[in-house]
Amino acid sequence: MRAPSLSTKDLTINFGGHVAVDHVSCDFYSGELTVIVGPNGAGKTTYFNLISGQLKASSGTVIKDGEDITATAPSTRAKKGVGRAFQLTNLFPQLTVLENIRLAVQAQTGDGWRAFTPTNKLTALADKAELYLEATGLEGVAKQRAAALSHGNQRKLEVALLMAMEPDIYMFDEPTAGMSMDDAPEVLELISKLKADTRKTILLVEHKMNVVRSLADRIVVLHNGALVADGSPEQTMNSEVVREVYLGNAGVMA
Repeated sequence: MRAPSLSTKDLTINFGGHVAVDHVSCDFYSGELTVIVGPNGAGKTTYFNLISGQLKASSGTVIKDGEDITATAPSTRAKKGVGRAFQLTNLFPQLTVLENIRLAVQAQTGDGWRAFTPTNKLTALADKAELYLEATGLEGVAKQRAAALSHGNQRKLEVALLMAMEPDIYMFDEPTAGMSMDDAPEVLELISKLKADTRKTILLVEHKMNVVRSLADRIVVLHNGALVADGSPEQTMNSEVVREVYLGNAGVMA
């Protein structure tokens, strides 16, 4: 039996008397795209925040490749390969798209800012940045400032920056939120291409069931902070528990 690339064991967080994530144990595997769904307030984004380190767990553990990373900072988790799109959004809003991607490449290689970086190394970094630019279809706006991009292109930039960091775990929190009908399919196509790399593990929080159906290998359902269903899209969507979670309305899952 293959080992999970990422696991949470009894992961819990309390805000005062409210349990936002309640003893969630779940394993995630490379080559698999898992969509996390649930009604508003179910704890989906909070669960993401616990995995990526933005929030400190009240109890429980987060394990990556067998290593307990529960007590580590978000930056440490990122270096260990846990990547979350929003962490890199508009890294430098006043710099161009290409400059943003190049800086993400530099961060991944550990070069950072150096006054006397050899020209050949700078060229290599620029060439690598160009690859991510092309992969995400941002060549046409390469010289635009990140802050001036359309919402759709900002989302593409999120994906490009995350790709440049070369994580093992990709985490996307509602990647199509606020996007136009024209832009959303392009971002979903980028995520679909990432899914083709079976070395990667992808976690996705999403409300739109058409998106869920088009991408999910597996669906995890949270309700009131607890995990209530976990399985294939067909199994999960036909689950009586899931239908009850969605107010007993089968149409919500349609």
